[in-house]
Amino acid sequence: MKIRNFRHIIQACFAALSNGYISGFVHGKIYTGNTKYLCNPGMNCYSCPGALTSCPIGSLQAVLNSRNYKYSLYAVGFIFIFGSLLGRLTCGFLCPFGFIQDLIYKISFIKKIRSLPAEKFLRKIKYIFLFVMVILLPLTITDKTGLGLPFFCKYICPVGTLEGGIPLILLNKTLQSAALFLFKWKFAILIAILMSSVIVYRPFCRYFCPLGAIYGFFNRFSIYRYKIDKTSCTNCGTCQKKCKFNIEIYKTPNSTDCIRCGECIKACPKNCIKIKGLKEN
Repeated sequence: MKIRNFRHIIQACFAALSNGYISGFVHGKIYTGNTKYLCNPGMNCYSCPGALTSCPIGSLQAVLNSRNYKYSLYAVGFIFIFGSLLGRLTCGFLCPFGFIQDLIYKISFIKKIRSLPAEKFLRKIKYIFLFVMVILLPLTITDKTGLGLPFFCKYICPVGTLEGGIPLILLNKTLQSAALFLFKWKFAILIAILMSSVIVYRPFCRYFCPLGAIYGFFNRFSIYRYKIDKTSCTNCGTCQKKCKFNIEIYKTPNSTDCIRCGECIKACPKNCIKIKGLKEN
């Protein structure tokens, strides 16, 4: 079986498993059972009617300024465990919103763009979102109860709009009258991301995702990582040409942007890209 097909099967299964609360879609209500105390490895909104777990970025924001430091450490620890084990493999295989972008990119009659103008700057935006909207603002700006506000989830995150906002408004008539400016603002962000996904591979993951920014930090140190066989590599650039993120794999096999899709491994004519953490062939 081709690795890309295998990856999409895993993505589809994990997305279905993450949102397996069918009753939520029927009644328009959020699941609040015990599994909601667990974090999903990828971006999957807490407010999705079918979500059985919480979003790690949402959980992190919600507890950064909480008095319950144990849970705060748990949210951070959960992300660090997945990061140290898999790095951004989590993004490539276990993120439901990443899977949605993958499907949209498969629309083939529109010309694809490998990189946008100011590409280097755009790829830094996700770090700005991470440090400013996910960490700094929730720590410094609080509500009347003294809790930090989830700025990224509230004002930016397209995942919450797609998986939570739209289904809840469609299924719950009492929420339809409350769909005011904020929802329209986030809906516009979502449409922009989805439309961009047709021509640019995974624009949200590439430029804006704070969770991807965290996981990317672990790419060089995670148990699962890539290694180039320098004795065989000819720097032909075939791996870069195949990479949808346009990463120079032969130079930086563990780039912070790499989601471990495995396409470069398939493309390498010399079989130079090895996987550390697994038995090497």
